Amino acid sequence: MEPDASTDFLIIGAGFSGLVIAERLAAAGWKCVVVDRRNHLGGNAYDGINQAGVLVHHYGPHYFRTNSQRIVDYLSAFTEWHAVNYTIKSHARGRYWSFPINLNTFEELIGRETTTAEFTSWLEQNRIPIDAPQNSEDVIISQVGRELYETFFQGYTRKQWGLDPSELDKSVTARIPTRTNTDDRYFTDTFQGMPLNGYTAMFERMLDHPNIKLMLNTDYRDIVDLLPWKHMVYSG
Repeated sequence: MEPDASTDFLIIGAGFSGLVIAERLAAAGWKCVVVDRRNHLGGNAYDGINQAGVLVHHYGPHYFRTNSQRIVDYLSAFTEWHAVNYTIKSHARGRYWSFPINLNTFEELIGRETTTAEFTSWLEQNRIPIDAPQNSEDVIISQVGRELYETFFQGYTRKQWGLDPSELDKSVTARIPTRTNTDDRYFTDTFQGMPLNGYTAMFERMLDHPNIKLMLNTDYRDIVDLLPWKHMVYSG
């Protein structure tokens, strides 16, 4: 399909939002043109096979998770899935630790087996109560105390963003859980996985419709005046 006066929607941005919008509109019978300034679709979720045959996420790893079965069912029409649990380790004090902070982390800290009750008691003794946390440092020390804050958070935010946690909004670290059991998963969403053949392959299947035209290397401002577009959608 070439863009012409019969095109119903100009969709700006070929990332997750724009491509889903295009697929849904096309399936309903509308003609869509999707434009993106980049030379590929998928936005920051763009991936591909490198020369060694490895699927690479070009803008860093994108891990898919949701609690919505409706979303899973929708995307499953365009991809199979590789099920995964996202677990990580934190490196501090010259060693690796279980993270987010959980009972395993506490056992690594004290060097022996322990119980949820003992860890809970330790947290109560070490946390610094703050009724109204103002920043990320306040959030963490009010949850786990200064020792675990300095071990896992203070140096990381300085390295990652060049900012002390006291300079970061409280929402940045508030999303990181602290658990008193041995659950070491970073996320607890009911569905966690990766598209089996990658995000790009999934997106290409979504756009495989005669009512969709994809234009890459295109700034919408260069074409917006060329046709009497009926509707414009900015998906950024």
